[in-house]
Amino acid sequence: MRIVGLVKDPLDPSCRYRLAALRPWLEAAGHHLEIEAIPRDTIPRLGRIWSLRHHDVVVLERRLFPRWTLALIRRMAKRLVFDFDDAVYRPDSTSGEDQSSVRLRRFVATVRAADAVIAGNEFLRDQAAQFTDPARVRVIPTCVEPSRYPTAEHRRRDGAVQLVWIGSKTTLHGLQRASTILDAVARGCPGITLKVICDRFPSFRDMPVTEVLWTIESEAREVASADIGVSWLPDDGWSPGKCGLKVLQYMAAGLPVVVNSVGVQGAMARSGETGFVASTPEEWTEAVRSLAADPDLRCRMGAAARRRVEAEWSTERAAALWVELLRSWAEDTGRENARS
Repeated sequence: MRIVGLVKDPLDPSCRYRLAALRPWLEAAGHHLEIEAIPRDTIPRLGRIWSLRHHDVVVLERRLFPRWTLALIRRMAKRLVFDFDDAVYRPDSTSGEDQSSVRLRRFVATVRAADAVIAGNEFLRDQAAQFTDPARVRVIPTCVEPSRYPTAEHRRRDGAVQLVWIGSKTTLHGLQRASTILDAVARGCPGITLKVICDRFPSFRDMPVTEVLWTIESEAREVASADIGVSWLPDDGWSPGKCGLKVLQYMAAGLPVVVNSVGVQGAMARSGETGFVASTPEEWTEAVRSLAADPDLRCRMGAAARRRVEAEWSTERAAALWVELLRSWAEDTGRENARS
């Protein structure tokens, strides 16, 4: 099948991890994947939508278009898929708003128009299933390719270890809102530092920050050269839709993780096995202190974390679920052609 993904930006993490990364497995199964940012201007946009009739499957990657644009895409698309990995029907945590009637209307219209809806986690699946046949909605989690990540060596000792956080400037607010926790960790664990891999950098009163500019080429190496991965999400209406990408990156690199329990990351990090789930500054400090003091513990937990990623969140697994969906559509088309 010829597949085209319509995305906001080909470098966006959702596109890179949820669509572009699948290309080798899709091609091995006989499919062809193109990825395009749909034009903003009306005339080029109309031309691109008109050309969609030459594809077998159109994937809207998180895109919520105005009703007229969606109607044209639906008319041109033989099969339409809506893939999303955030609570795109509402404002994000930085907006200060709780609802958006425009986003919600576009989300509902898109879900109803799609032949299949692919959600990044079960919470998002349940949101979409309110507005279409639940049988059309399936979960394909955000996944990573473990082989891209070197395995952390955990050579640092005597408590002077490095935490790491990776993300974009749009998710940096979550880290900044955890300043009370991070400063408490710094006071309770002398010698600790926090590597921030991003395109913008925070500052804290007590926690020293090592600034590393994010690049595609260096992200895996920079994550793996740290000791403990950290993630903190605000307890709001946006966060349950997050799909835990940064936690998966830490785990793929063989890092133990320390996270709070909001969203899927609490389930990803099995406390006492692949890291710790902590809520209060005291719990965070104790979790980091025990990992900082024991490189063997970090090795064991990091190895268990990587095994979990390989078993449950590898890109190959996500690709297999996509191939299954495409195979079912190809079989349906074959039966329809036979009857005609």
